[in-house]
Amino acid sequence: MLGDEALRLFFPLAALHAAAWPLLWVAVYGLDLPLARTVPPSLWHGHEMLIGAFGAALLGFIFTAVPEWSNQDRPRGPVLFALAGLWSVGRLVGLVGADMLGALGALADLAWLGAIVVFLAFTAVRQRALGLRGFLFWIVALWLGEAATRYGFLTGDLHLAKTSLWLSVLAFTAILGLALARITPPITNRILDPDLASTPFRPHPGRRNLGPILIATAMAGTIFGASAAVDGFLLIAAGAAFMDRSAEAFIGRAFFRTEILALGGSSALAGFGLLLVGASRLALPVPELAGLHLLTMGGLGLGVLSVFAIAGKLHTGQPLGLELPVKGAFLLLVGGTLARVAAAFDPTTPSITGLLHLISALMWAGAFLVWLRCYWPFLSRADKPEEGSARG
Repeated sequence: MLGDEALRLFFPLAALHAAAWPLLWVAVYGLDLPLARTVPPSLWHGHEMLIGAFGAALLGFIFTAVPEWSNQDRPRGPVLFALAGLWSVGRLVGLVGADMLGALGALADLAWLGAIVVFLAFTAVRQRALGLRGFLFWIVALWLGEAATRYGFLTGDLHLAKTSLWLSVLAFTAILGLALARITPPITNRILDPDLASTPFRPHPGRRNLGPILIATAMAGTIFGASAAVDGFLLIAAGAAFMDRSAEAFIGRAFFRTEILALGGSSALAGFGLLLVGASRLALPVPELAGLHLLTMGGLGLGVLSVFAIAGKLHTGQPLGLELPVKGAFLLLVGGTLARVAAAFDPTTPSITGLLHLISALMWAGAFLVWLRCYWPFLSRADKPEEGSARG
């Protein structure tokens, strides 16, 4: 049953990893890792949340959505379990920061990311699906970022590892922008017209790719050695584009639907996070770490949880609409993000900072565990997906 569809397998894996890793790192390891020697625990932490938790979400999303978009059979059973096995190898290495097994973890992670690249390339050529080119470009960029990050880990080049991991964050943010551009219009129209008799909402075409394009510009600035000030302005421009995308949420009274708030909020938090990172690089009194966590925990995290909640409904034959506990999960995620951002603004008081870290980890973990508790009964049984679900 879990092998019937990628999201049924990978969304729960992503939720468990997203919940467990921060709690272990904060409450058990005390912001350290038992086997980390050359790679700082903070880099392992960022890598495992991005490539680990969000990586599993990406596997579930791509191998579920792309077959729908291109009208082909979706991967099932052994293929999905093999990808899950590769993903798990990397997570076992990262769980304790096992530097000595870094090559094994690198090969495993590059293998499943490479499988996504091959699948997208094959689908785009075979089905002449030109709309997949953007996803293919950005996942190739993510693969290259992961390769450079792992090379930095293995050789002890921590500057390269840190820079490459940041570039991977930007690549994931661009993927978020493309995914929201695909998901938001059909979901908005389902809410405005449940009978799907019309399409009352049509997004402005200029907004579709503006954020990812400006992300690419910001990445180019970093790769080619632009000054901190130039980096700052490029990130602010990209952040403004994501803030602009959030304007699509203003659709009248339906704005207050949790699905609309979550999708629009994901763009807004990603944009605000980029603005803060950019402001920090312009030497304004804003901690870059605050912007980074607003971007990753807020923007990417809220986007991932939104996809979990919406796609999890539509792909298990459930009507659109979120129960009260799931709405609470979104509040927990935003609260955990704000607690972590607050900790970045006051790093000089260990007792307060440590408490904020713990509160943030507990709320963040609670968000994904609540989602998993509510959705597991549907994901783990063989329901027929609703016809035409999540097409865009």
